[in-house]
Amino acid sequence: MAANFWTSSHYKQLVEQDKIDVVHPIDKERGLTLEEFKLIKIHMTNHIWKLAQHVKVRQRVIATAVTYFRRVYTRKSLTEYDPRLVTTTCLYLASKAEESTVQARLLVFYIKKICTDEKYRCEIKDILEMEMKLLEALDYYLVVFHPYRPLLQGLVNDTYKMDLILIHPPYMIALACIYIASVLKDKETTAWFEELRVDMNVVKNIAIEILDFYDFYRVESFKGMAESFKGISDEKINAALHKLTPKP
Repeated sequence: MAANFWTSSHYKQLVEQDKIDVVHPIDKERGLTLEEFKLIKIHMTNHIWKLAQHVKVRQRVIATAVTYFRRVYTRKSLTEYDPRLVTTTCLYLASKAEESTVQARLLVFYIKKICTDEKYRCEIKDILEMEMKLLEALDYYLVVFHPYRPLLQGLVNDTYKMDLILIHPPYMIALACIYIASVLKDKETTAWFEELRVDMNVVKNIAIEILDFYDFYRVESFKGMAESFKGISDEKINAALHKLTPKP
C-alpha cells in the first residue's frame, strides 16, 4: 500500500458529492429513483458485512470491499453490473488486495447457505468473470485508506453505509466521528481540534451528514454494520431490484 495518502490513487479518485448521488442513465430508464439507488447501496453494504462475518475476514477487508462496491457504481449501472454478484466479488477482490485471501469456493458455499433468494447465488466462474470486469471498472486502482483506529469502530463502520469514503480523506471522517462522540459525551475538545488546524466546517458538515443519515433511516446508532435498518423494508429493496431485471 502507498505510504502516503496524498500521493495515493485513493486521494486522486476522491469525487464531489454531486457526482455520487446520480442514477446511471440506464438505471433511470428502468424507473429507478435516487432514493431506491441509495437503498440498494445500503442494503448491499449490509450484505457484504453479513457474508464477511461468515468467512471471518478482517475489518479492513470488509471496508475495502464496501469502498470498491460504492466506487463501481459511480461509473457503472446496476443494470449492467448486478449488485448481488458485485458484492460477493468485491469481497473476494478486497481479500486479495488486503492480503487476506478468501477462496471463491468458500464465498459460494456461504452464499448458498445464508441466501434464500436464488438471485444472490453464484458459482466460482461467475465471481472470476466479474472480478475482471470490476478491475477494469476500478481502473485497477485497489489501494484504499480507512479512518479506522481502535476507538469509535462502530461509528466508523456506519460511515460505510454512506459514500463518505469516496468524497473525503479518511482522517477527516475519523475526526468527524471523534467530534460526534465528544458532543454526545459532553467532552470539551475545542482546544484539541484547534491544535490540529483542520477545517472545522468540513468536520462538522461530515458529522451532520452522519447524524442526518441516522435520523432519515431511523437507524439505531453505533450498532454496527450487520444491524437491520428500521426504515428499510425488504419490500422496498425487492421492488427496487425488480426494476433492474431484464424485460422478457
